[in-house]
Amino acid sequence: MTLDGYGQEEEILGKAYDARLMRRLARYLKPYRWYIILAIIVLIIATLAELAGPFITKIAIDKYITTKNVSGLSGIIALFVGLMALQFIMQYIEVYITQWVGQRTMYDIRMELFAHIEDLGLSFFDKNPVGRLVTRVTSDIDALNELFTSGVVAIFGDVIMLFGIIGVMLYLNWRLAVISMAVIPPLFVATIIFRNKVRESFRRVRTRVARINAFLQEHIAGMWVVQSFVAEKRTFGKFDLLNRDLRDSHLKSVFYFSVFFPVVEILGAVSLALIIWYGGGQIIHKALTYGALVAFIQYTERFFQPIRDLSEKYNILQQAMASSERIFKLLDVKPDIVDTPSVKKMEEIKGAINFENLHFAYNDEEWVLKNINLDIKPGERIAIVGATGAGKTSIISLLLRFYNYQKGDIKLDGVSIKDIPLKDYRRNFALVLQDIFMFSGDIARNIRLGNKEIADPDILEALRTVGADGFINNYDDGIKHVLRERGSNLSVGQRQLLAFARALAFDPKILILDEATSSVDTQTENLIQEALQKLLEGRTSIIIAHRLSTIKNSNRIVVMHKGVIKEEGTHAQLLALRGIYYRLYQLQYKEQEIVGKVA
Repeated sequence: MTLDGYGQEEEILGKAYDARLMRRLARYLKPYRWYIILAIIVLIIATLAELAGPFITKIAIDKYITTKNVSGLSGIIALFVGLMALQFIMQYIEVYITQWVGQRTMYDIRMELFAHIEDLGLSFFDKNPVGRLVTRVTSDIDALNELFTSGVVAIFGDVIMLFGIIGVMLYLNWRLAVISMAVIPPLFVATIIFRNKVRESFRRVRTRVARINAFLQEHIAGMWVVQSFVAEKRTFGKFDLLNRDLRDSHLKSVFYFSVFFPVVEILGAVSLALIIWYGGGQIIHKALTYGALVAFIQYTERFFQPIRDLSEKYNILQQAMASSERIFKLLDVKPDIVDTPSVKKMEEIKGAINFENLHFAYNDEEWVLKNINLDIKPGERIAIVGATGAGKTSIISLLLRFYNYQKGDIKLDGVSIKDIPLKDYRRNFALVLQDIFMFSGDIARNIRLGNKEIADPDILEALRTVGADGFINNYDDGIKHVLRERGSNLSVGQRQLLAFARALAFDPKILILDEATSSVDTQTENLIQEALQKLLEGRTSIIIAHRLSTIKNSNRIVVMHKGVIKEEGTHAQLLALRGIYYRLYQLQYKEQEIVGKVA
């Protein structure tokens, strides 16, 4: 069993520190720079207070304990307690500020990233699995939070602590300081080995998390297919492979940490032993005081803590660099559907549409549409029919500017659609698809889609017009009735009726129905025909349908075959031609006749 299809994640991990990425990240910290400066100042005060602790202990031993000066000892203890209280307060303030800045920064990045995703064209989503995008907006941004809260500011404290300890130890006794630091070279080697191993381990973890996210999103969304084809066991086996791969990657990371930190502890113990050995000899020869030896022991214990912390900071930095590279890679994707400098807002749309020598291909020059010429008058009702793959839906996708066409042009009221502001342009359209998407939330939310201009009375009128009030009235809470994800607590026909009501509530100039009644049974379809007449009235309408019975009354029917318009005319005219449309109609008529006899 392989993992094909779930390993297309970025496998190459960048540098642990990338100045280019850090400059881009700094842009998000800029609005909070004074808070960060305050946090650094507070952290420096807390670090200095901690550094003073062992030195005060030395004074207490040498000046007051050995001399049995009780009154002086009480004063030094009060000073020590005061410094510890100051350290506590400063650390509390620093942690609160950095967490606050981290959460604010994450919010800003997440909002920018989601807004950018909304602007990307459908061609981008055709090539990128949803699970990977979810990872970008969640896990990758969480990794940046670790950098902002536990990395950027805390590194200053660790560095100050290290150099401060070294400075104080050299001041107290430079020979003993040199002896105690004899373990630094092997510690340096161990740190380099640990860094390289963790770097590779982290790369594996990140890629496997993205694989699992993509797999889960795809298979949970398609669970009905998994269950209907009794593929649960095979799907479980694939997930087991992915999950074990992630577990093993985490365990490797755990192994490296479990080896490195004991190594640091052992080296710390060796350093302590050297201090006791050499320092004890110094005390015997009266070249060192007891207080200085105790201070050295305390400083040594503190010396290895920032080293351990810096190793963890390296891991955080590694994660943040990898995550930020992925985030910025997504942010650097240029939307392929953008407004040109020549865009000009149109005050009033009449609804005339012209396709002029239109050519389109999803890949290179594998033309899906070829030389499409079609003029649609304002208020005209056009039906587009053809076999699967004829290019019907592609025409709609281009008209709504979901994709860019390569040759020719589409004009609305004589103006190229590329010269009309995108959002203003799409406001004139309403699209009803075969696969209706409903969001979790109440019915009213699914009708208005956040448009506050659509009031509850407008929603109720739209529902009544399309005949959806029949089942809505069965709910005690009416339009406040909550739908589950994708409207799973509604039937297909009910979702379709809500889609019609949504289109009507937005009152578009141009209405597009793409197989909009194909999922509705004949009885339900008959019920909404009258509603459709009201919905289509006074609007330019484009209807794509396999059921030819639903488009007989269209002003014109356009027949497509392999990306080319082959026939055009009314229902009667096309039947008289005895061409493609005639054959399609005869085929459907015979199918209906057979179904009727069987029934």
